[in-house]
Amino acid sequence: MSATRTQVYFTEEQRRRLDDLAKREGKTLAAVVREAVDAHTARTQPDSATALDEAFGAMPDLEVPGRSEWDRGYG
Repeated sequence: MSATRTQVYFTEEQRRRLDDLAKREGKTLAAVVREAVDAHTARTQPDSATALDEAFGAMPDLEVPGRSEWDRGYG
């Protein structure tokens, strides 16, 4: 694996938690950070068109009030 050296600043608390995790898992700090970056960057969110396409028809029994209900006023 080819790697690029990168300098990152952590708070004392972040560094302590990373060190604890690395020790528990028997890994290096670098390995823990690389795994976290991989997990974070692997998450994808669909674009709005895809989300709408996937959600279309998800609530076929939904009853939407007619326009006359909108103007009735409550209060």
